[in-house]
Amino acid sequence: MLDWRQYETILLDMDGTVLDLAFDNYFWRELIPRCLARSRRMSQVKVRAELFEQYASKQGSLDWYCLDYWSAQLDLDIRALKNACSQRIRFLPGAREFLTTISRMDKRLVLVTNAHEHTLAVKKDVTGLERYFDLFVSSHEFGCAKEQARFWPLLQSHIDFDPATTLFIDDSLPVLDAAGEFGISNIVAVTRPDTRQPDNSPGIHRGVNSVVSLI
Repeated sequence: MLDWRQYETILLDMDGTVLDLAFDNYFWRELIPRCLARSRRMSQVKVRAELFEQYASKQGSLDWYCLDYWSAQLDLDIRALKNACSQRIRFLPGAREFLTTISRMDKRLVLVTNAHEHTLAVKKDVTGLERYFDLFVSSHEFGCAKEQARFWPLLQSHIDFDPATTLFIDDSLPVLDAAGEFGISNIVAVTRPDTRQPDNSPGIHRGVNSVVSLI
């Protein structure tokens, strides 16, 4: 458990921190290859191999998270596909209880995500995230992903937080490392972002398999 009195601002990631990353992994690793194989009239095995190479070349960049980029690259209506399977979007176990508890504290709760604006809108609509957060920030507003060093001063300028009294929770080690290098010392890694997968390593950071254990 944490001493919540020392924090004024709570920065929370979305996918893999409060929402189950199983949806995103299904979407990009199962649904998109299947749709692409059908549209190209190719085997899924071949399509998956080529597609995953494309993914790897963009991982950590803003393009990796951009629906419009992948729609253009793959000639698929990614937004429509995202809408069509939105019923699969779920909270991670305990995340709703955590958000309910924290939102009742005298803290500023900010969701900071790499998700594209359309993805964020869909997930807000499905889950009702707006009832918990004071502010939503997508890295697409700044033109750089959370993994990149220049994101953090831009975020600080945008929402005016003190790194010394800020808690940041995310499931991505490159993102957490970038936040730490910026000066946020209060960092927690979620080690089980996908309920269909085993726990990940928290790296050098404090790790919890679910945010609910922090309360």
